[in-house]
Amino acid sequence: MKFTCMQNNFLNVILTVQKAVSTRTNTPILEGILLETEKDVLKLVGTNLEFGIESYMEANILQEGSVVIPSRLMSEVVRKFPEAEIEVKVSENNTVKFTCLNSTVTLQGFAPDEFPSLPEISEKEFIEINKMLLSNMIRETIFAVAVDEARPILTGALLEVEGKNISMVCLDGYRLAHRKGMIETAHENLKVIIPGKTLSEVSKIIDDDDKQISIIVSDRHVLFDLGYTRIISRVLEGEYINYKQIIPEGYKTRVKADTKILESSIDRASLIAREGKNNLIKLSLQDQKMIITSNSESGQVYEEIPILLEGKDLEIAFNARYFMDILKVIEDQEICLDFTTSVSPCVVRPLKGSNFTYLLLPVRIYA
Repeated sequence: MKFTCMQNNFLNVILTVQKAVSTRTNTPILEGILLETEKDVLKLVGTNLEFGIESYMEANILQEGSVVIPSRLMSEVVRKFPEAEIEVKVSENNTVKFTCLNSTVTLQGFAPDEFPSLPEISEKEFIEINKMLLSNMIRETIFAVAVDEARPILTGALLEVEGKNISMVCLDGYRLAHRKGMIETAHENLKVIIPGKTLSEVSKIIDDDDKQISIIVSDRHVLFDLGYTRIISRVLEGEYINYKQIIPEGYKTRVKADTKILESSIDRASLIAREGKNNLIKLSLQDQKMIITSNSESGQVYEEIPILLEGKDLEIAFNARYFMDILKVIEDQEICLDFTTSVSPCVVRPLKGSNFTYLLLPVRIYA
């Protein structure tokens, strides 16, 4: 195997594929990236058996072949080369020689025979979605995915398609995030639970443009086709929580507030709240204003912001970080906060439409 390519292109593709490479494994070959020639392009593949990435790049193929190269070492070697053409040559014993200008580095690779193949997924039906929309849906929900493996199904996000409507839901037992969008082509109803870790990596790889990408779902896997890069992941099996039953429809207190003013006030209150045991902020709703307070042994914070208050006065408390996670991803200038009681969830909605819904459980206040 022998090829030449530009250092910056090679490094970018290595770093993309490396996101799927195992960092803790007893199988050394899984710490590597498969390099394989396909006609006039070079294919790189990384996998940890649950999640895989394959990416294609242009290269001058001088001799066809394949090899597995340790990922960490290869990325460091290529990173430290100057921005010039690199020649990569593989010997019969899987020794790999990298040459760039006057520098040569040799690494010991692995035979490609034992490298696991990525799952084959039928492409009979696929969903096309705008890259920007998918990126926003992930960003605006993924913070609410569970990290505790005690309930594995909640470590994933529920992706639903009904006709031209597409939505993503994450919840962790303390908060819920629901984001809606529209796609151009109608599909039959589809539900799939995608691991949160997969979606986090997908969001890092998606280019910031207005093009479409394809999502293909099989019984056990999901594939994100970005053109030169394909991301394949297992899906989580089981029944997702009926999130629609969790979200209260009515309210006894409704607040309309400026998103950025509210975010700034809670951000300042959280400086003291996080010094306490439970990161607690208290909200007092009365007389068309919201009073936000926090205190700990380090000090106290008092914030007062104007609101439009409809319904009963209320005092309620929340985890400051959880509240900030929601406010940071909302782009609307104003939002609605709906409350029922001091021990019932707060529901955050847009003033118009229903593109997003967030639910946050309060912290019980003891007298």
